[in-house]
Amino acid sequence: MATTEAKPGAQPTDDSHELAGFGYKQELDRSLGSFSSFAAGFSYISILTGVTALFATGYLNAGPGVWWTWPVVVGGQILVALCFMEMAAQYPIAGSVYQWSKQISTGYTSWMTGWIYIVGAITTIAAVAVDWQVVLPQITSSFQIAGSSADAGLTFTKGGAQNALLLGTILIVLTTTINMLGVKLMARINNVGVMAELIGSTVLVILLLFNAHHGPQIIFHSYGFGHGHPWGYFGALLVGGLLSAYVMYGFDTAGTLAEETNNPRKHAPPAIIRAIGAAAIIGGLVILFASMANKHILDKNVGLLGLPYVMKQAFGNTTGNIFLADCALAIFVCCLAVQTATIRMLFSMARDNRLPFGSAVARVSGHRKVPIVPALITGILAVALLAINVGNQSAFLVITGIAIIMFYIAYLGVTAPMLIRRLRGEWPKPDRGPYFSLGRWGLPVNIAAVIYGVLVAINIAWPRNAVYNAVGKPHWYFQWSPVLFIGAVVIIGTLYYFLVQVKKSNEVLEEHRADIPELPHMPAMGEMAP
Repeated sequence: MATTEAKPGAQPTDDSHELAGFGYKQELDRSLGSFSSFAAGFSYISILTGVTALFATGYLNAGPGVWWTWPVVVGGQILVALCFMEMAAQYPIAGSVYQWSKQISTGYTSWMTGWIYIVGAITTIAAVAVDWQVVLPQITSSFQIAGSSADAGLTFTKGGAQNALLLGTILIVLTTTINMLGVKLMARINNVGVMAELIGSTVLVILLLFNAHHGPQIIFHSYGFGHGHPWGYFGALLVGGLLSAYVMYGFDTAGTLAEETNNPRKHAPPAIIRAIGAAAIIGGLVILFASMANKHILDKNVGLLGLPYVMKQAFGNTTGNIFLADCALAIFVCCLAVQTATIRMLFSMARDNRLPFGSAVARVSGHRKVPIVPALITGILAVALLAINVGNQSAFLVITGIAIIMFYIAYLGVTAPMLIRRLRGEWPKPDRGPYFSLGRWGLPVNIAAVIYGVLVAINIAWPRNAVYNAVGKPHWYFQWSPVLFIGAVVIIGTLYYFLVQVKKSNEVLEEHRADIPELPHMPAMGEMAP
C-alpha cells in the first residue's frame, strides 16, 4: 500500500502515477473536485427520489411509526460506509466494491461481488426511472400519456404501468445520452440537481413543519397498522422498512468515480460519509414532518399517492407542484448517477478481463474519455426491465426489493472479507500510510456492519405477499421472486466464472495497462487468484 499521502493540491498527473501503481493507465477524464465527488454519492442516495417513491409503501404498512426504520438503516449503513472509507483511501480505483473486494478476497468472491453489483445497479436504474410516473402526472395530467387521469401517480394500474414504461424510457434515454457525452457534463448537471435537491428539501422540511397537524408523538403509536401482520406492529415495520432501505444505498459512488476525481485518497472517504450524513438528516426530517403534516393519520390516499399527496394537501396545488418539479429533477439526477456508477463498474471489470467481450466493453472513446458500450448496455437492459411492470403491476415493488437486496449482498462482498482479514490480523496492513483508518474501532464496526447487512438482506428477501404480491392476484413466482432471481443470478455467475473466467488470464488487458513503470512506493496489485 502507499505510504506517501497525496498532497491536497495534487495534480492529475500525480494521481495518474498512483493509478499506475495498481497497473492501470489513466484513461478516464480526471476532472472532478470534492463537491462533485460528494454530489455523486448524494444524488445516488437521493432523498427526494426514494422518499417520494416509497413513502406510500412505508406509510401504508406501518403508518407514522415507519420513521423508526430510518435511524436503524442509517446507523447500519454508516457502519458499512466507515469500512468503505478505509477501502476508498487505500484503493482509489474505478469500480468501488468490485475493486475493493479484489484486494482482500479471492477471485471468485470479487467477481461475484462485481457481477451482483452490476445486476443490482441496472435493476436500480429501472426502479428509479419508474419514479417519474409517481411525480410528473401529479404535476399535470399532460404527463399521463397512457391510461387516464385516474392513473396519475400510480404504478399498479394498467394505464399507470404503461405510462411508467413510457416516462421511464424517456428518462433512461436522456441519462444514457448525457453519460455518453462525458463526465464533465454529467457532473455539471448532477451538481445543479444536487443543489436544487438540497435547497428544495430544506425548504420542504420547513414548510412541512409549519403545516403540521400533529406533534412528533405520533411516531410512538401504531394506530392499528400492525393488524394482520404475523408479528404485529414489528412485522409492519419490517415491511415498511423497505422505504428506508431503498433510499440509503449507493454512497460508494464517490469511490466508483475515484479515477475521475482529483486527489481521490483525500476526497473520496469524506465524500462517502458526508453523502450519508446529509441524506440522513434531511430524509429523517422529511419522513417525520410529512407524517405530522398529514391531516388525517388514517387517510388511505397517503398509502396510495404518498408524499406528493401530502405536499399538495399541505401547501396547495401551486406550491405542491413546485416541490414535485424539484422531486422530478432529483429523480433525473439520481438515475443519472446510478447509471454513471454502473458504467464505471462494467468498465473496471472489463479491463481486468473479467467480462465477456472485455476489450469492447472497456474501450474508452474519443476526447470525452467515456466508455460508450457500457452506457448503451445499461440503458437497453434497464428499459427491458421496465417493460416487466407492464405485464404485472406488482413488478414495481419486486424490482425495487430485488435492487435493494443485490446491493446489500454486494456490500457484504467487501465487509465480510474485510472482517476475515481483520480477524487474521491482515487488515489494515502496517504500511497503509497516513490515510483514513478506523483504528481500534475497526473490528467492532466491521462485525456490526456484516451483521447488519445480513439481517437487512434476509428481511427484504423474505417471501412476503405484502411486498411481492401487493397488487392483484397473488402469484407464487412473485412471492418467491427475490430467491428465484438472486438464485438465478448467482448460478449463472458461478457457471460463467468456473466454465469461462478461470480459463482467462487475470492480467489487465494490454491496452489498459500502465504506460509507466510501477513505482516502488506505490501499492501492489491486490490478490487476483481465480
